[in-house]
Amino acid sequence: MFQPLLLLLAARFLAVTKAAPAATALPVVDLGYSLHQASSFNSTGRTYNFSNIRYAEPPIGDLRFRAPVPPQGGNRSVDRGLVGKVCPQANPAWLLITEQFVPAYLTGQPFNASAAEAVIEAAAASPGPADPRETEDCLFLDVVVPEQIFNRASQSNTSTKGAPVLVWIYGGGYTSGEKTGYGLYNPAGLIKASQIDGSDGVVYVALNYRLGAFGWLAGPTLQSDGTSNAALYDQRLALQWVQSNIHLFGGDPNRVTVFGQSAGAGSIMHQITAFGGLAGKAPFQQAILQSAAFQNIPGNFEQEQTFNGFLSLLNVSTLQEARQLPSNTLVQANIQQVGASAYGQFTYNPVLDGLFAPGIPGKLLLQGSFDLNVKVMLGYNANEGLVFTSPFLANDTSYDAYVESSFPDISPPVASYVQNELYPAPSDNTPYEDNIGRSSVTIADSSFVCNTVYLERAFGNQTYTYQFSTPPALHGQDVDYTFFNGPDAAVESDATAMALQEYVTSFAASGVPSGPSLPRFPLYGNDSRILNLNGSSISEMTDPIAKERCLWWQKALYY
Repeated sequence: MFQPLLLLLAARFLAVTKAAPAATALPVVDLGYSLHQASSFNSTGRTYNFSNIRYAEPPIGDLRFRAPVPPQGGNRSVDRGLVGKVCPQANPAWLLITEQFVPAYLTGQPFNASAAEAVIEAAAASPGPADPRETEDCLFLDVVVPEQIFNRASQSNTSTKGAPVLVWIYGGGYTSGEKTGYGLYNPAGLIKASQIDGSDGVVYVALNYRLGAFGWLAGPTLQSDGTSNAALYDQRLALQWVQSNIHLFGGDPNRVTVFGQSAGAGSIMHQITAFGGLAGKAPFQQAILQSAAFQNIPGNFEQEQTFNGFLSLLNVSTLQEARQLPSNTLVQANIQQVGASAYGQFTYNPVLDGLFAPGIPGKLLLQGSFDLNVKVMLGYNANEGLVFTSPFLANDTSYDAYVESSFPDISPPVASYVQNELYPAPSDNTPYEDNIGRSSVTIADSSFVCNTVYLERAFGNQTYTYQFSTPPALHGQDVDYTFFNGPDAAVESDATAMALQEYVTSFAASGVPSGPSLPRFPLYGNDSRILNLNGSSISEMTDPIAKERCLWWQKALYY
């Protein structure tokens, strides 16, 4: 989940891809608005990589803070997509404390808060260099396709059904991330898993979307001349691009499975509930949501505060003035605002806008305001909340303050119910021993694991759900398993990783997660049966989520 890890993995990714054919021999696809040539050919996996395909006009100038516009014109020059694109990034400063605190807490070691704060101060005084690929003109996607699938698509008059398609939406707190994950999101292992039954496999797509203020700036003033949740429209346009163009690469637009983790899965939840289900079917047929995450910030007052804070950092008073500023000025303001986020928060994420997001997804699912035609597979980790838990919650008073600050619209009676009934003070009768654990469970329920319960109920329990419990089962730990490509220090069990990949790709192909030598993956059903991936074995069990608490959170009584 953290950038240093992702950067270390980049070299490993680059070493995997081998360009066999000469550039002139690589295939070209006519997208109508442009000609796009494969950037490389992986001679080991026999896959073509079409990198950095534009799916929207540059969201700059007057297009800043607006819904994206499809590519215009008909450029007939061949684009190889060799220049990588990354949307402007930012991370909250508290992540630096988390990197020290979480290992100490898990091992029972003392934690030096003063030393951690000093690390933050040093980092602020000397920030690392920006990624040279970072640019506002970042709305691009990648397509990786097995050679046999692509060759079949290029044959005229073929009646063969297209291959299943997997579309990845990355996480990163809605403020960081990019389509390759700095090398972590290498689909080679997934594609190999999709071919284990002798089939040609899946077509893989990964997309960028705008982050931080660029994609999530919101509020009543912005909506008078802009688009709240612009990043959700980015994702929607990319998914519509898949519907219109993936057949050119051999994919079937009627067999699209969108999958994502954390903010990526939270985004998918918003795509399922988009426009309250009133704008037709979603541009995909299936979805795999891993640790679906978003923080509930529904109020216009909070949106307006964030909006005005951003303008203040830019030293302007209107949105139009912000659109006229140089990109670097906005980038620095975004870094500064996100960096100062309260512990466990990121300042930006999806908000209620009355249009794309007319309600909180959990509540929309409860009301039946969503696309009921999507088939769903779900996953969550056993210890989702600790990464986002402040180490400074020493007593009941600090926990109470955390609840009230995390839900700024909460009324005193509702806050009291959360503090005293849902998550009472630590005792022998609670599933946590201290206020750190108390806060961790509260965060896990309200921002992560209960989202799986909402989706299970909405789809009549006809879903497939797994719990990733390989210790310490922290948020984000399963991403290395999803994108497993051989021995990895971050993966405790190669067998578990390969099994997860088979479950993911078989679900994409058939709607049922399975494998020729894998344990049965049960339907959730009325018995709440899930698959447990604990590192040493894969087995069925009853879902341990406290559903009573989730049903309370789903009512959204905190605003």
